[in-house]
Amino acid sequence: MLAIVGATIHTVSRGTFFHGTILLDAGKIIAAGHNIPIPAEARILDAGGKVITPGLIDCHTHLGIAEEAVGEAHLDKNEVNEPICPHLRAIDAINPEDEGLEDAVGGGITTVIVTPGSENVIGGQSVAIKTFGRIIDTMVIRQPAGIKIAFGENPIKIYSPKERPPSTRMTIAAMVRENLAAASDYARKLPNVDRNLRLEALAKVLSGEIPLRAHAHAAEDIMTAIRIAAEFNLSLTLEHATAGHKVADEIAARNIPAAIGPSITARVKVELKDRTYRTPAILHAAGVKIALITDHPFLPINGLRLEAALAAREGLPTAVALQAITLNAAEIIGIDSRVGSLEPGKDADLAIFDGDPFSIATKVEKVFINGNMVYGH
Repeated sequence: MLAIVGATIHTVSRGTFFHGTILLDAGKIIAAGHNIPIPAEARILDAGGKVITPGLIDCHTHLGIAEEAVGEAHLDKNEVNEPICPHLRAIDAINPEDEGLEDAVGGGITTVIVTPGSENVIGGQSVAIKTFGRIIDTMVIRQPAGIKIAFGENPIKIYSPKERPPSTRMTIAAMVRENLAAASDYARKLPNVDRNLRLEALAKVLSGEIPLRAHAHAAEDIMTAIRIAAEFNLSLTLEHATAGHKVADEIAARNIPAAIGPSITARVKVELKDRTYRTPAILHAAGVKIALITDHPFLPINGLRLEAALAAREGLPTAVALQAITLNAAEIIGIDSRVGSLEPGKDADLAIFDGDPFSIATKVEKVFINGNMVYGH
């Protein structure tokens, strides 16, 4: 048992406690707040003057499947010979020794989604994992965590030069619809049909078991994703949502969450021309549940706090900026019963900072995952 005492504790869900105490045992949070009784057998960690938050969460990365500093040998995020791949599973390609995962831990990030890339119309299955471990199976918190689909430029630029579909946005939408319709027919015929892993994966989306995670930057692509989700009655998360501020009311009216970012990027393609740090604030003001993402390695994973800080600078309330990289992200992933806030019964995942988490000068001092200190000393 460990008692961390004297810190400013941002629980996210239950307010902030100054000079508070958080009690951890058996990998779980036992208590957090003021006047917490400390059992005699507990070890005590003095965190006076420090700031504690839940472990940070990034719900869109390519950690472990787009490894840094190794080149093509471990670039596994896209299957570039087949545009429809719902049966692929990111978990099967993750290398837990990717240095990016070490950077995540050092940045206070304890949970991430690893998702296939966006060069296919249907890229495969995402997985939510803790960021520390040697065997990927022991790091999993939700598998699958959604099916990745991609609208816009990326699938077109890959397959059009090969003289294969898709070559237009219409084709992308039609391919998504065709495969969802086929999965619907497959599900109706069960169990009197041969097993089909592609359709089986999409059937989980149709049943509501997992969401469709739609790569969509441009406003027209966001609306196409919304249109298809409505046609098939699907749970949808918008990923990137670069021009989401243009259709904020439409997103809010349908209660669709948006995982926004990375905003710290150049306008390297047409879809990014509307990039602005104000998008999170505009979407939040419209009533959209938002998370912030790095899309690692496109923005290195330890830039997640900076994304939040810049969003706060441009009008996103600071408390919401913290939610966007903790509890909101956990809710969007569907794992908020375990992570995202400092509450009794949840996993003991937390980060200790030497100051304001949104200050560029602030350092991460210690990180705990499942109650074990995995960073710091």
